[in-house]
Amino acid sequence: MRVSSLALAGLMAASSFTLLPANSFAQRTGRAGASPAAPVSSEFELTPYAGYMVFGNFLSGPLGSSVTNKPAPVFGVQFGMRVSPNLSMIGNLAGANSDIQIGVPYLGGVSVAQSSVLLYDAGLQLDMPITNAYGTTFSPFVQAGVGGTHYDISQSFVSTTATNLTGNVGAGADLSVGRGLGIRLMAKDYFGKFNFQDATTFAVDGGVTQNFAFSAGMRFSF
Repeated sequence: MRVSSLALAGLMAASSFTLLPANSFAQRTGRAGASPAAPVSSEFELTPYAGYMVFGNFLSGPLGSSVTNKPAPVFGVQFGMRVSPNLSMIGNLAGANSDIQIGVPYLGGVSVAQSSVLLYDAGLQLDMPITNAYGTTFSPFVQAGVGGTHYDISQSFVSTTATNLTGNVGAGADLSVGRGLGIRLMAKDYFGKFNFQDATTFAVDGGVTQNFAFSAGMRFSF
């Protein structure tokens, strides 16, 4: 019994001795003038953004003719949930209002209808954070996902809709500007086939359309 009591007392003393330097170090680094602490990894991110979207051709015809959407501002929000230190599951919702144009050789684009475009997708984002000596984190990232693009098209009293499967890949960077706050720059490529059968009832194969979104936003981590 006495040996057990002495062993227990020795273990408690050793534990206290081991913890003292760690507690002392933590107190020292918390004082003014100490080196910045490493950024805390957050579980969730919310990034509202705005930018500009350049649309590809729905349909390309002879002599350089085409059907496309006019470039337009785009607004959206991305939500992220971290599943490992550098990997997140993401969901994205974005929208743009744009004229549908017929491209005529030598005349340029002629607007023939108005459209509201809704983009929605889910995917994965891989972050590659870099922290400098001042504690500022610059984090390039790449992402990929799949979702859909929905078009509401109207002209005068006539309206129609179309929805198509859309894949996407993107790349960008986050710059930390404070605890839980950052600036995001991103470029994203949405690719898919416009669903002519939805819009017109005719089974027209227009080929793969690529739409590029360039945006900037504020990232909130919590």
